[in-house]
Amino acid sequence: MTAGVREEPREAVRPRTPRRLPLPTLLALLVGFAGVGYRLALLFADAPPTNSDEATMGLAAMHIARGDGFPVWFYGQAYMGTLEAYLAAPLVALAGPSVLVLRVPTLALYALFLLLSWRLTRRLGGDRWYALLVVAVLALGADRVVKNQLIAGGGYPELNPAGTALALLTVGLCVTGAGARLPRWAAWGLISGVLLWVDPLILPYVLTLGALLVARRWRELAGRAGVVLAGALLLGAAPMLMDSIQHGRNPVTAVLAAGGTGTPADWADRLHGALVLGPPLAMGFCSPGRCATWQLWWAVVFPVLLVLAAFTAWHTLRRTSGGQGSPERVQAGVRLALLGGAAGVLGAYAVSNAAGQTPIESSRYLSCLAVAVPALLWPLWQAARPLVAHPFAARRLTARRQLAEVAVSDRPAEGQLAEVAASDRPAERQLAEVAPSDRPAERQFAEVAASEEGGYRHLPEVESIKAAGGRPAGRRARMAAVGALAVIAGVLGTGVAATVDVARTAPGVHAEADRHRSLVDTLGALDVRNVRGGYWTCNRLTYATGENVLCAVVDDDLTPGFDRLPAYRREVSADPDAAWVAPAGSPLAARLDERVGAESGTLDVVTVAGWRIYLPRR
Repeated sequence: MTAGVREEPREAVRPRTPRRLPLPTLLALLVGFAGVGYRLALLFADAPPTNSDEATMGLAAMHIARGDGFPVWFYGQAYMGTLEAYLAAPLVALAGPSVLVLRVPTLALYALFLLLSWRLTRRLGGDRWYALLVVAVLALGADRVVKNQLIAGGGYPELNPAGTALALLTVGLCVTGAGARLPRWAAWGLISGVLLWVDPLILPYVLTLGALLVARRWRELAGRAGVVLAGALLLGAAPMLMDSIQHGRNPVTAVLAAGGTGTPADWADRLHGALVLGPPLAMGFCSPGRCATWQLWWAVVFPVLLVLAAFTAWHTLRRTSGGQGSPERVQAGVRLALLGGAAGVLGAYAVSNAAGQTPIESSRYLSCLAVAVPALLWPLWQAARPLVAHPFAARRLTARRQLAEVAVSDRPAEGQLAEVAASDRPAERQLAEVAPSDRPAERQFAEVAASEEGGYRHLPEVESIKAAGGRPAGRRARMAAVGALAVIAGVLGTGVAATVDVARTAPGVHAEADRHRSLVDTLGALDVRNVRGGYWTCNRLTYATGENVLCAVVDDDLTPGFDRLPAYRREVSADPDAAWVAPAGSPLAARLDERVGAESGTLDVVTVAGWRIYLPRR
């Protein structure tokens, strides 16, 4: 009975085996590095393509770095805060203006998002293998996804890490002791305030997570915690509030106006853009700039999965016993809040004109659906777990079943524990140390059971263990597991295909960036300081030259267009030698070609790869 168990002096020092990262954690780390490395490679390939909106944020960073101004809003509008400009300003000051320095902070924000998502998945009850799945899904990078994550065009790169941080803080606020919560209340309020300034797209998550906190901690919020939360929220939103007071602006009105202007979109177009095109584009299942029919399958699965995940969380919340701080209840509550936030984001987008007018480009408004991925995929993982269980799960379950049998048996615990000790698994080695000890065995094997998975704090009941490991899954369970595994494989496979499509377009994007650099060099060689061009030409050119070339926007009919910085137009209008710049083959270039001639007052044309420069003839 006691073979293999040897008593050792209590003072003996046992050699410590070096701690190793669990296999799923190591794999998640490698997948996360691969996701960041893939995006870094895109940045060096000038992908995704930049534009004048990103250059506008770059101009704001330049002005901040030089102390010329400290803009609150994206130039030319009264909404969407300039946090990205403030993050990039030190790098612009050190390295000069470039697209790469604008995107280094956004890449760091993406890496933070992966880390926080992994942590959130674990805090919501997911095991390490499920956390690996979440990281793998978020590491994929389709066209719309990498644009939202990397382009410093205002708002999108910071939404996901901030929303995930709010969810993590909510978990902590619901389970920790009151004395440790004030810093978390302050962090929750500060992040929420900053998000409201930066971009209100995240507001549904703020509301649902905030409602959960009010429901569980309303007594605490009535005291110091409420004061700390309110003060931190006002501090985070201070730029927006101070500007609104100073200039009498209403950012809410500006945001509503941005949801789509002109003729209202038909409801059929809105619903098609929001429910059919929106989820596949936002979640990374579509090719660059389009969605093939076969890539739209997620539009069917997404709402079903959203409802199923919400029902599962609600059912867990209702049937789980324990107080308000019970870990299972907190996990289910936060999952339900995340799913409610995702539904709110989708609903707000569906009622906007943008969903019907420009569904492909406007799907960026759904970028923060990614915050809910740990909750959204949870039912799939629960159903598929019997087919993707850890290879050693059965052996661990056997040890736990033996532990549970010890707890309910009348036989001496030490004798039974010695029988378990014959195995060489870590838990069994610990059990061998329990037998010769004079501490209560039941207390020791409970600690062993907790140490095996790191997240368990109670011993499973014998019947639940036997139900989990002793009987084969029923036919329905096997069918559900196969179906869930097929959906997971579809998510990963479709995401990989869309990611490969982005990689294939990178050489073309790099070539276009080279042509733009040739344009900048040619303007410098021609000593051109002021130009007129289209909207998508002007601020990109001005930022690339570090404001050595100023550009005023014109429409295709040569009339003045929308200048985000009116000072540029004044400078250009005062220069009689201001040139014109247009992409080759564009409507603007065709209109300017009509003015090319040999007589005075006409234009001379200089051709650069992909561009045409028109110089006034004197």
